[in-house]
Amino acid sequence: MAALRISSLEERHLTEVVTIENAAQTCPWSEQSFRNELAQDHGIFIVGELGQELIGFAGQWIMIDEAHIITVAIKDSYRRQGHAETLINELLLRAKDQGATCATLEVRAGNAPAIALYEKLGFQTTGKRKNYYPDNKEDALIMWLYDLKSWTPPKS
Repeated sequence: MAALRISSLEERHLTEVVTIENAAQTCPWSEQSFRNELAQDHGIFIVGELGQELIGFAGQWIMIDEAHIITVAIKDSYRRQGHAETLINELLLRAKDQGATCATLEVRAGNAPAIALYEKLGFQTTGKRKNYYPDNKEDALIMWLYDLKSWTPPKS
């Protein structure tokens, strides 16, 4: 299998990113939301490409010494192949390089595959946000990776 090539999100990627977002999320971000993120200096947004095909993206905010992973999406035909893990590992490494000491995220309480991935990466469930997702009032689990300074990507 070809290696996933990771680069920073650029305006030229937006059409493909929005297409993936719309297919992957029940409450998708708009193109304008992604444009707004490109204009911020506290965010890290990356894309993953195989050959010439953009197959996924991920983003996080850095707030003082915390990384907050806010979005991860992979094209349906490329899911369950390790690409989300590769993108999240890259986000965490970039956050660590910028001085982040911990990372957090919210995940749908019913998304068992994502929860298992986050646990594999060292995240722990620490709380719940009731009715967090407006589309069906599903709860979100709050997960934290507390010691990002000594974290290394797990062996696959």
